[in-house]
Amino acid sequence: MLKIPGYEHGPLVEGGAYLDDPLFWPVHLGSCLRGEDAQRAAFGADWDAAIELNRRLTAVREWPVFGLPLRSGHTIHVVYRNFEGDRGVDYLIHHPTWPAAEILAVDDGHFMGPGTAWPELLSAARQPATEGVDDSDARLLLLFPTLGDAQLPDDAPTVLTAALAALTVIEEPAEVARTLLEKQGQWARAHWRLEDGIRINDGGHSYRNPHNAFAIPKAHLLEISNALNDEKPGPHRPSD
Repeated sequence: MLKIPGYEHGPLVEGGAYLDDPLFWPVHLGSCLRGEDAQRAAFGADWDAAIELNRRLTAVREWPVFGLPLRSGHTIHVVYRNFEGDRGVDYLIHHPTWPAAEILAVDDGHFMGPGTAWPELLSAARQPATEGVDDSDARLLLLFPTLGDAQLPDDAPTVLTAALAALTVIEEPAEVARTLLEKQGQWARAHWRLEDGIRINDGGHSYRNPHNAFAIPKAHLLEISNALNDEKPGPHRPSD
């Protein structure tokens, strides 16, 4: 059984096998696909199959976990928290020197976030890994629900469209990418800035807003900011 320091919940199991199912991705992004038109574009005729997949993902007996190692030594853990009556996805970050993981964002009915700005999302996705989730498109889509950024670059739709086209069978990935970027997470879009070398935001539900009483401690905020903004070039991956 998997363990995450400080996260004393549930029967955690490796979830990597789900990543090979093209339907996993619209299911995972479901909270960002609000409205019938968005869901129709994402799921098409596969709605019944998506419901069955979601049942497996959210089964109480197993909590799928996806690990995304960062070059800094930190790991982001994406956890399907499957308590009966309290299901959601927890986004945690941990370093071996920390006694417990910190929460970046929570994607459920009592959402907390955002956890990342767009440049951080892209940087974390593109950092090379030799274990856990190593595909950059998969890392981008796994972390996308943590996004909350009021200032997106012009190429954001192109980047997200490419990831959706690579991993899903969505017929109009560009349309779904636009919808995802318009809605982003369940929170209001945050404005990010640097303060004392730390990237912080103004979100009222964010652990990365130091003005919130529940914010991550400053020392860990600095580590997280540095880890998510590591833009050193990784090894070139030949295209398939």
